[in-house]
Amino acid sequence: MDKIKIVGGTRLNGVIPISGAKNAALPLMIASLLTRETVTLANMPLLADVMLLERILGNHGVDYAIAGKRTGESVDAGRTVHLTAREIVDTTAPYDLVSRMRASFWVLAPLVARCGEARVSLPGGCAIGTRPVDLLLMALEKLGAKLDIENGYVVASAKNGLTGAEIDFPKVTVGGTHTALMAASLARGTTVLRNAAREPEVVDLADCLIKMGARIKGAGQSTIEIEGVGSLFGARHAVMPDRIEAGTYAMAVAMTGGDVLLAGARSDLLQAGLDALVQAGASITETNEGLRVTRNGAGISPVDVTTAPFPAFPTDLQAQFMALMTRAKGVSRITETIFENRFMHVQELARLGARIKLEGDTAIVTGADHLDGAPVMATDLRASVSLVIAALAARGETTINRVYHLDRGFERLEKKLRGCGAEIERITAAG
Repeated sequence: MDKIKIVGGTRLNGVIPISGAKNAALPLMIASLLTRETVTLANMPLLADVMLLERILGNHGVDYAIAGKRTGESVDAGRTVHLTAREIVDTTAPYDLVSRMRASFWVLAPLVARCGEARVSLPGGCAIGTRPVDLLLMALEKLGAKLDIENGYVVASAKNGLTGAEIDFPKVTVGGTHTALMAASLARGTTVLRNAAREPEVVDLADCLIKMGARIKGAGQSTIEIEGVGSLFGARHAVMPDRIEAGTYAMAVAMTGGDVLLAGARSDLLQAGLDALVQAGASITETNEGLRVTRNGAGISPVDVTTAPFPAFPTDLQAQFMALMTRAKGVSRITETIFENRFMHVQELARLGARIKLEGDTAIVTGADHLDGAPVMATDLRASVSLVIAALAARGETTINRVYHLDRGFERLEKKLRGCGAEIERITAAG
């Protein structure tokens, strides 16, 4: 397996282009199953999860084509892809594929909405907690799907189609909201979602579905209304910029010091994260090109954060912010309310000299004068990039193992950081 080697101590200066959002790209790709016509997605990131979903969709009969670069287009521009599900040839999503990426379970909704049946493997365990799918299934049952669990598979049927319904989510669920939006778009009648997720990725999916002919009102609010239509059409849509990638690099700049333009980043997508960074001592300015992040001179101040659904501080930036707080001048408290067991990076950060104590769902971080490089191991996507942030400021050399986690969600990470002066390289496994 590949490793990443980092020699810390260099300030970051330059430009980092922000890629299309992984958490938006995946449901947008899945939405292509809802129509016989071509869905064209621009600004697509090149990530391991995206490539795996290409395989899964191909298994169902989706033709996938990548458009070539155009004259004057930047080498950093995201890919443009065309997805055409003219005919669904297989309504089964097997365990060996679904178990490798939880979001692929969402194919259940468009398959049963369009074909009246689906057989999709349950996704299985997850490194950062159980992440149940019960609310996704509840939404489909409310819309009239008959569901059974057989040998680890969800077998869904709706021979006469789905019917609009009122769906009250007992807690905010991004996956449940994505699922309900896709299924309800082809259901007869009106569906009302209450306590819906307000994340920007939900709005991005709704915007694309509207371009495809869906009738959706209220995306981005806690109540969403969908009036079902008989069929959807092809459309062209640009994937939103990745707010988690932008927040991650902003925290890297805050950690190392320097001056970096995050090209294409938008403050409205992660204001809570940016507010925490400003409290920590970073300066953030919105420009026509993106967000400029600087930290010069003053040290890092301790800041308490609690993760919660959008628009609050995102769970997907918790590990990165904890890495930043390991060098703060004082004590900070980081509380995780979304996922249990999302503190696996704590032990690895401790190997670099971080002083962190866990009390239930709260990590108490006492800032250290310095961190020292050491071999560490990535445990999940966001935990792995927290180790990169810590290593960029550590004295000496850090080797990060199991970086395939990074490749799931960060496009060309080493190149982007190296372009701003970081001493970072990938060591490719022999053979």
